[in-house]
Amino acid sequence: MAGERTQSAIKTIIRQVGLQCAAQGQNLSETLVAFMVKAVVLDPRNDFNMDRILTENDMQDLIQLCVTRLLDTTNPSLSTIKMQVYFDMNYANRDELLSEQERVLEGKLAPLVRDITESGPHAQEDIENVYQKIITYALLRSGLGSPADIEAVREVTAALQSVLSQTQMITFISLSKKDKEEQLKDLAMLVSGIRLYNKQCQKGGSSIDDLPHILNKAILSATQTLDERLNSCQLLAHRYTALLESMQKDPHRHSQLHSLKLKEALFNVRQYEAFLCILQSNTITSAQEVESLNVQFEVAMMVLKNTVVDKTSVESEEVFPLFRELSKIWTSFQDEMLLLRFLTNMTNDLQQFVEVQSQLFPEEMLTSLLEGVTVKSDEERIKETMGTKVNVSDFKNQEWLLPETTDIFDQLLIQYHGFCAHSIGVKGITLRGNPAIGILKHKEKYYVFSSKEAAYLFAQDPDKFIQLNVEKAKKYAELIQLLELRHQFEYLVPRAQARNASRGSLKPLPKRDSGTQTDTHILPPTIVRSYEWNEWELRRKAIKLANLRRKLTHSMQTDLSHMRRENFTQVYLPKDAGTQTKRDNSSNVPKPQIFLKGLRGGPSPTTHMVAVDLTRPLDET
Repeated sequence: MAGERTQSAIKTIIRQVGLQCAAQGQNLSETLVAFMVKAVVLDPRNDFNMDRILTENDMQDLIQLCVTRLLDTTNPSLSTIKMQVYFDMNYANRDELLSEQERVLEGKLAPLVRDITESGPHAQEDIENVYQKIITYALLRSGLGSPADIEAVREVTAALQSVLSQTQMITFISLSKKDKEEQLKDLAMLVSGIRLYNKQCQKGGSSIDDLPHILNKAILSATQTLDERLNSCQLLAHRYTALLESMQKDPHRHSQLHSLKLKEALFNVRQYEAFLCILQSNTITSAQEVESLNVQFEVAMMVLKNTVVDKTSVESEEVFPLFRELSKIWTSFQDEMLLLRFLTNMTNDLQQFVEVQSQLFPEEMLTSLLEGVTVKSDEERIKETMGTKVNVSDFKNQEWLLPETTDIFDQLLIQYHGFCAHSIGVKGITLRGNPAIGILKHKEKYYVFSSKEAAYLFAQDPDKFIQLNVEKAKKYAELIQLLELRHQFEYLVPRAQARNASRGSLKPLPKRDSGTQTDTHILPPTIVRSYEWNEWELRRKAIKLANLRRKLTHSMQTDLSHMRRENFTQVYLPKDAGTQTKRDNSSNVPKPQIFLKGLRGGPSPTTHMVAVDLTRPLDET
């Protein structure tokens, strides 16, 4: 109960701290304020107990401490915490970023898709309006131009008419809503593929950017920027580490540098280095993907050219898949452009969280402090310890893993982000561990060390040094994420803002409304009508069946059936038959032909008619 009241009081404190910081001109996110409040409570130097109820004085002291730390813009610790909160709230991996981009695009196109799929026009004018909307959809979906670009609209119209003419709109309108949506996506891909092919043939495509060339230049620029900033922050980390080591060796230098916030500055650049390494890894992955896409695009374009070259017409079944493949590859180019732009923005935004370094430690000041101090890089330190290894026989109750005896040596999950497990709690320094010395396996976790001596000291009492590291993280809250100690400080962040272990513990979990519906009877009904649950009914049926054994069957005739019997009659069906009695014959007789002469008269008044018989004799026929 006391813990619940304390949590409630902390929520009130978070609001008060946020309001006071806003009054001072610092508008901070609730997540950052909550982290700082609980970090102050966690710090043992402030003497706050989470298990007891906070008094009014405790709450006022806590508010004052939090406001002071949040307004101290010259403190590297605050910059590191801000950097961690920013990265956790804004960073997304490839799959998350692309799925979010697809969701945003679908949301923007949803009203247009709804107008196209839900309308059932019959008038010619309405059909033309739907056709124009399909043109707009294909243009927006592909991202190859703007609807305000007349030339791009003309190209899309021409490409669309080659795959869906206006005379085919009746068939499209008759489809179901789901089929229309699938058809729209397919049309957009075909139109994009046709336009890309035309651009390659120099027959249009002026509004289409040359993404492969742009990506190659952008990747080169992003890689150079990341390398420069990584080298710069690593150099600062090496210098701060050398100064901190010199403080521990020389009491005079300790008194001279004690007031400087060297540890906070070291943690700041180490966290900055870790985030830059993540962005650099993503950039390298993107560069490899772009290189592969360039090869795929060239091959797809070559196949398409060989298919349609010197041909007046090509079957759609042959060329449409090639257009779709071309469109998919170009969409992947667009995805890589989006990812690279995101990584570039993240790299530029992280720079603001290390600007405090130049304010606290100008180059002239660092140069003077480093006089007589040897600065070693992480690579030099690892090289110095490459020849040393722990002697496994010196430890009877400890399990050590060495490169030559472990198959998955490079795949082990090292604790503390690969830093030396001994130097963190004892020296307060983040030194890179050298796995070649030996990896200690303790309670199913793996630890590395910067030297053989550190490994031997840690192995004598691992739990003691692990607790020292936890106590160090309580004093410097930024170490919780830097050293990946979230599992030991799960209560530091409200559960509503917790994230999974692979991403951190600050970004709120995404939420959405959802619903499900199930059928009443998914399977066919299997109702047994003869089933009875009542044992008395079963008893009655059993008695009834038993009585049937003593029953006889009787038969009788009625008046309707008396003296009747079944009769059968067999008949012979007639058959078809035919006979021939005579044969047909014919004869041909000459046709009588008689001509009369003198019927028209002559010069004499008396008519003299002469009959001429021209009938052929019978024997000549």
